[in-house]
Amino acid sequence: MKLVLGSASPRRLDLLATIGVIPDAVRPADIDETPHPRELPRPYCARMAREKVQAVSASDDEIVLCGDTTVALGRRILGKPESAAEAAEFLTTMGGRRHTVITAVAVKRGAQVWERVVETAVKMKRLSDDELNGYLASGEWQGKAGAYGIQGRAGAFIPWIQGSFSAVVGLPLAETATLLNAAGYRI
Repeated sequence: MKLVLGSASPRRLDLLATIGVIPDAVRPADIDETPHPRELPRPYCARMAREKVQAVSASDDEIVLCGDTTVALGRRILGKPESAAEAAEFLTTMGGRRHTVITAVAVKRGAQVWERVVETAVKMKRLSDDELNGYLASGEWQGKAGAYGIQGRAGAFIPWIQGSFSAVVGLPLAETATLLNAAGYRI
């Protein structure tokens, strides 16, 4: 079986490589990622992974892997910020509080889909003006749910997590390996 990664995320490629998985192809899914009105973060994230895996076409000898990562502050979804001002708002709002990083994974082989959702509690410290402005100037916030990547500079802002570090980066490795094995892809 060949593996297709339905994601353009370099972080997901790197994470897969750490467990010895190199996709045979990368075909990012192109879907509308707008949350439905009043949609809660966990169902939203699971729906995104499911819709992505369904949107990627595959032949009979291909397994498709897709994921979605969402940052939630209570019932609020903190997606990818569209501006530095929105990124600053996200980071300031999370400062000194715990939030949840939800990562959903979906694997498809033929008509069958396997899914898993992993939640990780994360605490971000309150950022000084210098820390916030320096981080915003770095541009690392761009394209990242919640305006940060724990594997980069923002790792200095995270004193505590409970759950899967790899899920916060973008792909829960243990759960992904289990889903791939269930679909017939041997690691």
